[in-house]
Amino acid sequence: MTSVKKKFFSPRDIFVYILSLGLAALFLYYAFAGVDTEQLWDHIKNASPFWIVTLIVFQMLAHWFRALRWKAIMESMKPDVKTINLFGAVLIGYGFNNLIPRLGEVARAVAVGKSENLSKTSILGTVVVERIIDLLVFAFAVILSGWIYDGDIYSGELSWLKLTIQLGTVAFIALIVFVVLLIKYKEKFSNLATSLITRFSPKTAKKLEELFHKMIAGFSTLKTTKNYILTIVYSVFIMLGYAATSWAGFHALGIDETYNLGVSAAWIIMSISSIGVMIPTPGGIGSYHTITKSAMLMLYKCPAEFGLAFATFLHGVTYLLHLFAALVFLVYFKIKLPGVHKEDIIDIEEN
Repeated sequence: MTSVKKKFFSPRDIFVYILSLGLAALFLYYAFAGVDTEQLWDHIKNASPFWIVTLIVFQMLAHWFRALRWKAIMESMKPDVKTINLFGAVLIGYGFNNLIPRLGEVARAVAVGKSENLSKTSILGTVVVERIIDLLVFAFAVILSGWIYDGDIYSGELSWLKLTIQLGTVAFIALIVFVVLLIKYKEKFSNLATSLITRFSPKTAKKLEELFHKMIAGFSTLKTTKNYILTIVYSVFIMLGYAATSWAGFHALGIDETYNLGVSAAWIIMSISSIGVMIPTPGGIGSYHTITKSAMLMLYKCPAEFGLAFATFLHGVTYLLHLFAALVFLVYFKIKLPGVHKEDIIDIEEN
């Protein structure tokens, strides 16, 4: 392996991170503008300890199912991969993403590659596949929310959601077609796509080709009908775990009965707020708060202070949970695998 003479953070990385922080600050300003922060804190500090624990359990169950789904995707690569290592890597990934967007995916690949003695680049291919599956599942969840909401989900401040769902539906179908073509034709499809892009930007084409190879390597691990079925089933359980987390959050703050926030509301708020998490701010800071507050106000007439209290509370608990869990598993992997260093992350970024 050639030595890598690259700074851990390039000027471009620093610029993107500063831009991400600036975006988070703008969203936070918009979310908290005109909100009584003292009243907001009063709602949060009186949260039920029982429901906080319940919330954490649901969140960790969702991550455990994510680890099981990842195991199903990787089965042909290594059937006996340990679920606990995948679970730890998932949490490390969330912890890193809370600080630096996208770095978590690399950290996941490094942790599993080292712990299971597998190629980190191949593991990264399965992570890319997971992200594609997440996009499909979250797109479907948002579309489903538009169907199950009892009323006009596109009114007021959420008028942008109609266009988002329409575009999401198109993207959902396009992504499915893309995945099917990529699985069925693999090299032919990637070569055709990159050759077309090369005419406009050779540099972009090269990056696209690298991404295709990672996706092909990732999808190549899904070889049996059983793996596909397990991937779908675990994806459903992951989403149910996230929805249950929101449901527990309603109960923790005692706003479930007052504003009729039941199971369907938990699914809808979880689905819409996931759009905020996908916006490239560190850990969804600001974007999650803004979208969640608006959704709860417009769809369930939940006052801004309550909606923002819920968003701040749920995001805060899961954010700290991910950081703590990531730290625990970093120590676990460090004790188990003393050879893991930051150079491993740099190296996988170079490949």
